[in-house]
Amino acid sequence: MNELDGSYPVRLPVWWGRRGAAGPHPELEGVTGRFIVIRHPKRFRRFEGLLARMFGAPNELRRPLDDLNSLLWELCDGTRSFEEICELMDSTFHERIAPVNERTTAAITRFNQLGLIGLSKAPFDGEWKRGPGHDPSGELLPPDEKLMLDWS
Repeated sequence: MNELDGSYPVRLPVWWGRRGAAGPHPELEGVTGRFIVIRHPKRFRRFEGLLARMFGAPNELRRPLDDLNSLLWELCDGTRSFEEICELMDSTFHERIAPVNERTTAAITRFNQLGLIGLSKAPFDGEWKRGPGHDPSGELLPPDEKLMLDWS
């Protein structure tokens, strides 16, 4: 038995957007198959902040996801169980994701450790915004147009 069996993975409040052309994906509402980019504000200590300002370091961290993790991200909307997500990932990527349960577990666990995905024993009830373009921190500037991100 898998530790995630019966759970409903759900994206936690974080800014994310899509880029690029659609790749393989199931025909489901809110699932595009496009690449996902997650943005976080960087947290600097006093000295690090001083150095960052001096050298013009970016004040955000960007996490571009590959095609498998991008689709997984879109599927983790809190309405699908872990088992449903595994079935959809397997039917979309076939051998590329084999063994699907282990690889999906590893990816969701990593997202959970990074504070990007939560796990619930019941379907998501809409407590927070989980769609693209929402900045819960209020600290991020609009993304650079060169990134060609879509957050609609």
